[in-house]
Amino acid sequence: MEPEIRKWYLVKETVESAMGRADNGQPLVKVASAVVIKNPVAGRYVEDLSPMVEMSGILGPKLVGRLAEAVTEPIESYGKAVLIGTNGDQEQGVALITTVFGNLFREQVGGGKAWISSMTKVVPTGASIDVPLAHKDALYVRSHYDGMTLTFPDAPYPDELVMIAVVATRGRINARLGGPKASEITGVDGLS
Repeated sequence: MEPEIRKWYLVKETVESAMGRADNGQPLVKVASAVVIKNPVAGRYVEDLSPMVEMSGILGPKLVGRLAEAVTEPIESYGKAVLIGTNGDQEQGVALITTVFGNLFREQVGGGKAWISSMTKVVPTGASIDVPLAHKDALYVRSHYDGMTLTFPDAPYPDELVMIAVVATRGRINARLGGPKASEITGVDGLS
């Protein structure tokens, strides 16, 4: 199924300090890439959503490729999301960010051992979404529990979907809640 694309977004946020402290002087860069597409099954229940899963394989390389071009530092965390227009249902959005997309995402950001945090929701046009972030190689690295709030003023229309990928270059500024550190990640699963 070939996606019908209306619009692309690329949003970059750079955090220099928090609570007046710059941490180690390295800014936190978050970048989101999003694509607005027509929902091919809007307004109807469809049992087999595999064509939408396949469509994510077409969109994924372009969506994540834009992130890779916009971030010059190594990527440490990632997340994904879909906004579904009101003529769709949540399962249609989830179909766009399953393993097919997840594997492409990992490959294009230099690998990743941890599952990719995600969020999907049915919304009216202009609604916001909080895309969760976690370390790409070890889910339990608390310093990287974060997110990016995104709003698309004219999307999704009721018969559209907004597919989103987000990356970050480090953990939160001044993270201090303990737990495993990114520098301590080892093994195949990041924990051993």
